[in-house]
Amino acid sequence: MKRHGFHVLVASVVLLAFVVPAFAHHSFAAVFDADQPVTVKGVITQVRLENPHSWFFLDVKDASGKIEKWAFEAGTPSGMIRNGFKPTLIKAGAEVTIKGIRARDMSQKMGMLRELITADGTVYGSFGSQVGPDAR
Repeated sequence: MKRHGFHVLVASVVLLAFVVPAFAHHSFAAVFDADQPVTVKGVITQVRLENPHSWFFLDVKDASGKIEKWAFEAGTPSGMIRNGFKPTLIKAGAEVTIKGIRARDMSQKMGMLRELITADGTVYGSFGSQVGPDAR
């Protein structure tokens, strides 16, 4: 009987080892709506270059002047850095425009970053690569 319990325990641990990582990564389509592009202009409050994805947080004024807190998910830190994005490039207080894909849950002020445009017009793609005519 003890042997049977041991086999069940081992099987459970092996199963968890395969199931947990599957839940850790979400599908783009499950969270974001590709038919809902969004463009916001605001002031960066925080940049988090963390695995598995980086995040850009900003304050955006709505039509009435009220501040809305937005968050945009971006690429992996290593992918962004490999493509030219430096951790010190965008700091709190910087004014930026972000173009992205809106979250399916419209009650959330959240999106997937596609382009980040700095005040000087430099355009960075979702994984940090400079794109467009303003690329240097």
